[in-house]
Amino acid sequence: MNREFRLYNTLTKKVEPLSLIEPGHLRFYSCGPTVYSYAHIGNFRSFLTADLILRTAQALGWKTTYVTNITDVGHLTNDDTIDASGEDRMASALQSSAGERFANVWDLSRHYSAALQSDWQTLNLLEPDVRPRATEHIREQIQTIEHLLSCGAAYQTSSGVYFSVESFADYGKLSGNKAAESLELAVRDVVVDPEKKDPRDFALWKKDADHLMQWHSPWGWGFPGWHIECSVMAQAYLGDEIDLHAGGEDLIFPHHECEIAQSEALTGRPFSRHWAHTRFLQVEGQKMSKRLGNFLTVKDLVHERGVPPLAVRLALISGQYRKPFNFTFATLRDSERHVKRFQEAFQLAKEAHDGGAEGTSTITETLKNRRQAVLNALLDDLNTPAAIAQALGGVRTILQSRNQLGVHAYSFMNQVSDLLGIVHRNTGPQNQELTMALGIGRPEGNTPENDPHQDSRIEELIQARTVAREARDFAAADKIRDELLKMNIVIEDSAGGTSWHKKSNI
Repeated sequence: MNREFRLYNTLTKKVEPLSLIEPGHLRFYSCGPTVYSYAHIGNFRSFLTADLILRTAQALGWKTTYVTNITDVGHLTNDDTIDASGEDRMASALQSSAGERFANVWDLSRHYSAALQSDWQTLNLLEPDVRPRATEHIREQIQTIEHLLSCGAAYQTSSGVYFSVESFADYGKLSGNKAAESLELAVRDVVVDPEKKDPRDFALWKKDADHLMQWHSPWGWGFPGWHIECSVMAQAYLGDEIDLHAGGEDLIFPHHECEIAQSEALTGRPFSRHWAHTRFLQVEGQKMSKRLGNFLTVKDLVHERGVPPLAVRLALISGQYRKPFNFTFATLRDSERHVKRFQEAFQLAKEAHDGGAEGTSTITETLKNRRQAVLNALLDDLNTPAAIAQALGGVRTILQSRNQLGVHAYSFMNQVSDLLGIVHRNTGPQNQELTMALGIGRPEGNTPENDPHQDSRIEELIQARTVAREARDFAAADKIRDELLKMNIVIEDSAGGTSWHKKSNI
């Protein structure tokens, strides 16, 4: 059996095995979003890459410690050009037409953070071990900046504290962007801090007593730069050296390049052994933008257009992460058909399992080989097209062998779901306060197995969810769905209404 997990390493520019600091334990950090708006499907393509890495590592039996952050302060509008003279994206969002409904930037942050986590569950992503927020780690960021100043890797100006790129000889080793002249050219149209020593230097702290989100520091009132946040949070939960760091390709430079510089200047050790980046997504062959009307979010597809969540997930992972991906509605329709086939096969396999059928040895062996082929494809630089093809091959075998299935068919479907997340949904932690307010909490000891009124209760919950959806209270609808999932009830929305069936845990 192949036990080697190979991924393209942006740092070395080649596909190579993940080399773990501690054998059998993956320490993994993936950059999350800046919560100034709803995360779009391009963001979730990157988040799904991390999710597949996590699922594959767990299928190998590895222990995983997975951290993905929320940036809720410090991401400046000009951060993509190194210069830190732009406005904070959180503050900028509050001044937009969409931001007018929020009383303050903190409310805006809470709203979009909650929306992110709801979309996360909707697309069946595994929950991270830790989801830290930048605003909850200000003290650690200040301490780190103090250390960088004391070791000569940073300096202070009248407007902020900057990392000195000249002090770090390996700057540019991830992206290849090293030349000061080319970087200066890239920011020629941006207002640059005249006190910066080098055009490549980036902000660690911005002094701004008028900023909407500010903290007191040794350098005055202000807020942290975007890049320092991820270094601090990664090291806080994973240690000075981690196994793998992931994100979208737009983060290679400058964000990840800056993370490497400040982290390694501080510790003298490699920050991350392996770097994985997901390529951009287009919609119907065009760059996604609000101007073109093709800016799509999970909310748009699932709640507005009624697309089954697992079909959205399947569509987004149908292209290999390291290749540009063209998201089309034709692909989405195909994915919806495939998900229905997966669910039909799952139901047949479950019935065979519940009935105690033994099945034929030929089918058992075929499904065993298919499952291993799915895993092998993922181990080969997350080759999701090949993995999905092998999974569909197994589904075809199940659908064509209805009367010859045994327990291995059910095992196959659950293993495929564990690997790809496209067969049935994970159950997540429940918001107890909300579910009790909705009257959907179950009294202790009244489980699905011993509740004589369960079916009527399920219908009540489905009706409550329908009312919430019609009122466009999608957060409440999602909480009701999660309650049903905890009762092992799978719901399916269609043009004809909502149907449900029971799912057994294994």
